[in-house]
Amino acid sequence: MASETTAGAIPAGAHEGHGIWGFTKAQLTALALLVAFLAIGPFFLYPVFLMKLLCFALFACAFNLLIGYVGLLSFGHAAYFGMGGYIAGHAAKVWGLTPEVAVIAGALVAGFQGWIFGWIAIRRQGIYFAMITLALAQMIYFLCVQAPFTGGEDGIQAIPRGNLFGSISLANDMAMYWFVAGVFLCGFLMIHRIIHSPYGQVLKAIRENEPRATSLGYRTDDYKLVAFILSATLAGVAGATKSLVFGIATLTDVHWSMSGEVVLMTLVGGLGTVFGPVVGAAVIVTMQNYLAEMGAWVTVIQGGIFVAVVLAFRRGVVGEIGNLFRVKL
Repeated sequence: MASETTAGAIPAGAHEGHGIWGFTKAQLTALALLVAFLAIGPFFLYPVFLMKLLCFALFACAFNLLIGYVGLLSFGHAAYFGMGGYIAGHAAKVWGLTPEVAVIAGALVAGFQGWIFGWIAIRRQGIYFAMITLALAQMIYFLCVQAPFTGGEDGIQAIPRGNLFGSISLANDMAMYWFVAGVFLCGFLMIHRIIHSPYGQVLKAIRENEPRATSLGYRTDDYKLVAFILSATLAGVAGATKSLVFGIATLTDVHWSMSGEVVLMTLVGGLGTVFGPVVGAAVIVTMQNYLAEMGAWVTVIQGGIFVAVVLAFRRGVVGEIGNLFRVKL
């Protein structure tokens, strides 16, 4: 009976051709290209630019876990991203913790925050869920404006990169890059494993038909809450890593516009795809970096790209490529 129940709740095609470690052949090829890019990228591109890209790619992947595989649109993910950065920065600068411990501290606080906010918001759906997450995120923003440990509008500055495990200095950009690349790859593989686990299949079932999943005996609110916590925790990891890379944590990272940016990254890359958020983050961060001299026009161009993607590439860049070649990416 249990196996019939499980099979009934899992969407059709969920178990089709998952190859090695849950990766299809197409995904393994994409993963190999990604790892190759991580390995040779810093020798051809500015390491700090690549580190920023990887931090936002992990942030987008964490957000995609929630919206792409559970169907929950959060407009407040900047709260976890920014708070992870503040906690990691404070832990590294004031408490003198090593970078890996500072990142873990930021992730734990973001995860706890996700548990509280998720418990409040998860019982609502659609626009109501989105608006509750936005309201809660704005509370965090105003808290960060007033809280003494955040430095207010000045933020936490001169955050030290410290020594990894107490012995490996991360002051050099290349050393810091390998740390960031390792954090990103671990987070990316963790998300992939979550998606392709039995738990992940239940999440997809909830996304496709929540009443049916409920009728089959699944406590859907509990599944959604765990997904919310995991997404918030990984967003906190991304924010914590970013604060160490740039040596600063500011209000920009908890502002509502940051939540909007991660939505844009996910949609541009491909909602509900494994590699889509990475590509979307690469597109947006690259555009921001190389069009920075255009000032406010960058936002206008972002809006134009968003409109073009919604109208012409409904599945996003990676989604359209996968559909073209009939593969799942």
